[in-house]
Amino acid sequence: MNPLTLDAAEEIIDAAHQRAQAIGKAVSVAVVDAGGFPIAIRRPDGARPLTPDIARAKAYTAAIMQRPGTMLKKWQESQPVFFAQLSQLPGAALPIMATEGSLAIKRAGEIIGGLGIAGGTADEDQRIAEEVLRSLGYELEFAAWGVAGTPAPSGKEA
Repeated sequence: MNPLTLDAAEEIIDAAHQRAQAIGKAVSVAVVDAGGFPIAIRRPDGARPLTPDIARAKAYTAAIMQRPGTMLKKWQESQPVFFAQLSQLPGAALPIMATEGSLAIKRAGEIIGGLGIAGGTADEDQRIAEEVLRSLGYELEFAAWGVAGTPAPSGKEA
């Protein structure tokens, strides 16, 4: 497994901030490793104070669940009590957030981390995350939950 380096995390964060600035948003960006541990978190001037924590929880979710937050939405809707309990497990460091702006970082078929963006609208956070990872050569295809075979695009619910 090729670990996600600090240099790679900073490259992702820089690209995300550039894209956010282009649409007039101040977003916080978090990048975690495959285990959900922070590599880098950055809150720019103008970003709301809670956004770094939200970005970190989004990145954590994507890394440990090994799926984008948007793919978790259907599961959360169909089993809300079970899903809520995931955050209460002894090993859970942060809440599990099934939402936009939460993407697993995948390269060569392997999940190597998670990216969380917070501070724009849900659609803006998602669009920034997808554009950045795509532009840097990361994979955005993830297998549907419990289904063997071809991966589904990250924006589709499983």
